[in-house]
Amino acid sequence: HERLVFGAWLKYEKQGEELIVDLLATCNKCAQEFGPMDVASQFPVEVDGASQETVVTDREKSLKNVNFWIGDEKIVCRRQKIASLSAPFHAMLNGYFNESLCEDIDLSENNISPLGLRTISVFSVTGCLSDVPPDLLLEILVFANKFCCERLKDACDRKLASSVCTKDDAVELMEYAIEENSPVLAASCLQVFLHELPDCLNDERVVEIFSHADRQQRLIMAGQASFSLYCLLSEVAMNLDPRSDKTVCFLEQLIESAETDRQRLLAFHQLGCVRLLRKESDEAESLFERAVGLGHVYSIAGLARLGYIKGHKLWSYEKLSSVISSVNPLGWMYQERSLYCEGDKRWEDLEKATELDPTLTYPYMYRAASLMMKQNVQAALGEINRVLGFKLALECLELRFCLYLANEDYKAALCDVQVILTLSPDYRMFEGRVAASQLRTLVREHVDHWTTADCWMQLYDRWSSVDDIGSLSVIYQMLESGEAKGVLYFRQSLLLLRYPQTSEL
Repeated sequence: HERLVFGAWLKYEKQGEELIVDLLATCNKCAQEFGPMDVASQFPVEVDGASQETVVTDREKSLKNVNFWIGDEKIVCRRQKIASLSAPFHAMLNGYFNESLCEDIDLSENNISPLGLRTISVFSVTGCLSDVPPDLLLEILVFANKFCCERLKDACDRKLASSVCTKDDAVELMEYAIEENSPVLAASCLQVFLHELPDCLNDERVVEIFSHADRQQRLIMAGQASFSLYCLLSEVAMNLDPRSDKTVCFLEQLIESAETDRQRLLAFHQLGCVRLLRKESDEAESLFERAVGLGHVYSIAGLARLGYIKGHKLWSYEKLSSVISSVNPLGWMYQERSLYCEGDKRWEDLEKATELDPTLTYPYMYRAASLMMKQNVQAALGEINRVLGFKLALECLELRFCLYLANEDYKAALCDVQVILTLSPDYRMFEGRVAASQLRTLVREHVDHWTTADCWMQLYDRWSSVDDIGSLSVIYQMLESGEAKGVLYFRQSLLLLRYPQTSEL
């Protein structure tokens, strides 16, 4: 189950890289990370295949066969082969029940068809289920579960698992898998769902399965990887819409799946953040307090923000000051405290935050915006360039785009918006109000058009001068115009590999 979850997580984080994988696969340089695995082969066969001990009388030895009747149809079976399928059958056919002395037994009330029982009879002799359609396998699975036929159930489970091909198959069969406690089938259905992330979370049937699973159902579906599964689902849901009901449901399931305090504090904090975004202050406060109670210091930032929302700005400042004075301070603590002070104090806190953790983007952005408000354009650009020199953060690129626009440097602005679209094609700017693609169209009207030869020259110049952002921008423009995509995708991937943090955007 962990291989399924983490394999899907890796695939999700590498969205957009499939073209590079296809390119490299032609020269055997890339593992097949994106294809499904044979789920059944990952589950050990743990069924006890030993036949039941048989002690029969001389009279009973003459009853080699047993005739099962379903309505008017008779199915002749080998008595001891059927008895070996399970303890209940052994007791019925060889024990002290009346049926042990009968040659004819009526099974009409047990929801099995004549064809299903004939298939079971063949399995009792051969141990195989060959060329059995899925509908009949489901019928046999239910029957096997009812009569505790573990070998038969396991065979049906594995056979059905191999028949799950589409999301619709998985939705239909997951219900049977959970009801009949069929872990191989459930894992196969889970693999299909995870393989289609994030799109499958737009299907309410899939969301329903994940949102309302109880502890036993989670165990059948994901084994010991339930917490990891809901970590993945929560991340995907938050990326789609952090305020959605499905995000809340997945995070509530994450809390239910947690087995250690470390897992619980993470789940409490994440759900607290979502409740805060949804402006559900009381619920958020309770969750942050529970996380803090388990030792999660960062959740104090959530409590401070709630205090500020309620008008207790000084309390929030003192809360962060108390944390800073009581533990070894980290950059985020000063960054958070800066939100509750003004002027020089805020500037000093943000300088300290950068000193302790240079990867925090907000301090650079604040300083750049402050300098721009003072009409110091070059200093503002210099400040935001400090972080963009080692971290391709979308919010920093967006701010620099705005600085270039204010300075009427449309060529540089076009460069940044094209890099933004490279990293996130659906990105929206100005707090989500405008699509980045629309702004690119508007800015491009103010920039001279490049021919194919111009593009290649520009790419060569930027590649030679190690201008990664400029190179990504030129590649974006060339890909849009239909240039040789294989080479361009390869160059693009090499550039993005220098910035591992872009996978987190």
